[in-house]
Amino acid sequence: MNGSSGGKQTLSDFMQKYKVGAFFQKYTMILALIVVTIVFATWKGKEGMILLPSNITGLIAENAYVFVLATGMLMCILTGGNIDLSVGSVVCFTAAVGCVMMASGINMWLSVLVMLLIGLAIGVFQGFWIAKVRVPAFIATLAGMYAFRGFSNVVLNGYRVDITNQTFLQLFGNGKTSYIPDVMRDLFPNLNGVFTKENAFLTGVIGENFVEKFNVTCMCIALVSALVFVLFRVRKVLVQKKLGISQSVPGQIISMVIIAVLILWIGMKLSSYRGFPMVLIWVALVLGLYAYITTKTAIGRHLYAVGGNEKATALSGVKTRNVYWFAYANIGLLAGLAGILTAGRAKGIDPVYGEGYEMDAIASCFIGGASAYGGTGKVSGMIIGATLMGVINKGMIIVGVDANYQKVVKGIVLLIAVMFDVLSKRQKR
Repeated sequence: MNGSSGGKQTLSDFMQKYKVGAFFQKYTMILALIVVTIVFATWKGKEGMILLPSNITGLIAENAYVFVLATGMLMCILTGGNIDLSVGSVVCFTAAVGCVMMASGINMWLSVLVMLLIGLAIGVFQGFWIAKVRVPAFIATLAGMYAFRGFSNVVLNGYRVDITNQTFLQLFGNGKTSYIPDVMRDLFPNLNGVFTKENAFLTGVIGENFVEKFNVTCMCIALVSALVFVLFRVRKVLVQKKLGISQSVPGQIISMVIIAVLILWIGMKLSSYRGFPMVLIWVALVLGLYAYITTKTAIGRHLYAVGGNEKATALSGVKTRNVYWFAYANIGLLAGLAGILTAGRAKGIDPVYGEGYEMDAIASCFIGGASAYGGTGKVSGMIIGATLMGVINKGMIIVGVDANYQKVVKGIVLLIAVMFDVLSKRQKR
């Protein structure tokens, strides 16, 4: 008994000393993403394995709308667990208006601007009812979900509308031309003699089937991105050290190296297929902009403050109703952008497009660590949640899982994520 008790005590001491429990609590979803990716990476389906360059590129293109909508949804959730049920319908409506305009011969850029403005106007409109009239967000956006789905059918007249504008498809779609051209090979023609099957080293690293078509420009973008990330992370560590903020330097270094290597690995995979997709530029711009807004601006701090304690925030002089208005205006604007990306990827719009989009966005936020009570959540966590959802979606499609069971799996994953949030809040209390 004593030996057993001593063993338990030793394990407990080990857990406390190295903060094993805190580590698993903090990185649960990252570990889940790694496990799920490994499972699908070793499970060959009808489209090959998920880590094939074509499947990784497809995963990005197919889930671009999730990253965009989830970013906006995070703003709403931060205000106190509020959500927007209308975004799927708004995506369809904005895309429907834009596609009909382009099909009528109206200028592409004017159509894109109208789609964004319509999304913003809808967000402002719904934000008015939520922020000023104080209609519960669930009810206001539920009404919007039905209304804008109906408007979509009216605009489309019940039929699909196709897009033939090649410039639009190139900038916002995922066809063969929707990638950044390999300008490095054009600038340095000698590279064509390096990336050949006769180069044993590159063939071993890249693969015989990909080495000759390897996109050097895409790889250069990945290298620059990894370098910029490392520089920002080093600067952050130095600032924390100067301010005397407690930090785990080895942990910071390890995470920095892992993320930098991951960026380079993804860059190599994309370079092995067609290169850097245009849609990834729009996603990266949205994620970067809103990561800055939530962490470096006053309105970002107000979002967290309202979700943490709205009454105390109001007493401090913040106009909390305007914070709600800001959140819903933003998600409307991003729904317009998601409509553009959806129309580009599908080369048109169908009346059923957008159904279930709101659920994917909500699930990505909660899986990524956003609290169902508000006040907690980061864009970086949402990225992990959206990626996990994307890997699960793509993986199940590759291995041929029935569509109904796909929904069951996503529902279970969402329930587990929210359960972790509820249990962690209970422990803190």
